[in-house]
Amino acid sequence: MKVEAYIHSLKDKTTDRNVLGEAEIIRSIGNNLYLAECRGVRCTAIFNFFDGHYYVDDVYGIVREK
Repeated sequence: MKVEAYIHSLKDKTTDRNVLGEAEIIRSIGNNLYLAECRGVRCTAIFNFFDGHYYVDDVYGIVREK
């Protein structure tokens, strides 16, 4: 499903603020851990229950499937 999420690589470094972008949540792979695709990169994501957004880590959470 396509969602509006905070994308790690889009973070504004001058103000240290997260930026919203579009990502696709593919499936759940753990307890509050999801496989996501963002700009052609498969990576991990988590869901923040307090603000209702996904946080996609396309910098350190890149998933290379076998």
